Amino acid sequence: MSAEQLDQAVDNPQKDSRLIRRSFIIAASFTLALWLIKSIELIFLFDLVQYGVYPRTLSGLKGLLFAPMIHGSLSHLFANTAPLLILGSVLIYNYPKSAKIVIPVIYIASGLGVWLFARSAYHIGASGLTFGMMFFIFTIGVIRWDRKAIAFSLIVFFLYGSMIWGVFPTTPDISFESHLSGAILGIVFAILLKNHDPVPPKKRYSWEDEQDDMDLEYTKSYDSSGLSQSSNKENFPP
Repeated sequence: MSAEQLDQAVDNPQKDSRLIRRSFIIAASFTLALWLIKSIELIFLFDLVQYGVYPRTLSGLKGLLFAPMIHGSLSHLFANTAPLLILGSVLIYNYPKSAKIVIPVIYIASGLGVWLFARSAYHIGASGLTFGMMFFIFTIGVIRWDRKAIAFSLIVFFLYGSMIWGVFPTTPDISFESHLSGAILGIVFAILLKNHDPVPPKKRYSWEDEQDDMDLEYTKSYDSSGLSQSSNKENFPP
């Protein structure tokens, strides 16, 4: 999204709503694909866990592409559904240029981190992606510090701030390595791409313009009064 498009979106709420709807559709399409895959797996009794990331094995590298699409249970997929919808929509909407880099990089590279450093087991699920997006949105909001970025950062932290505990080993059957890898990538790319998307123009309200007009009139009145007073002074000899 260019700076010109951002100006138009701010001035045109209808255009802004279309951008929000488009972002949600993209996030929802990916999430729907995950549910479709899980449905096919259950209906036809497929076992797709073998397509996950298995650390430090050549065959385990295929999981870099397939692992985020596979979930061990319906509850596992359900836990990732809302974060994918919300975080994905926010990322694509507010940081459209960065999203084209962040999403594919976290998708692949979080799995690579798991392949390099994780425990010897199959690692599956889109949690690495959700953690990466959450930490990216929160971190970039703190760094950029414009109103919109701060707002989304606070909203995301309010909804998913507890995810931070997921980067620590808690339950043996949860891949904290995926969470940690995604979180690190999210923070790193928030720093690298902090200026990749243009800062939205600051919205001015009518009362601000009125205040500026009043200040200007006051300044003119003061200058005029001061000038007239100085012109009326008589010159006395020393």
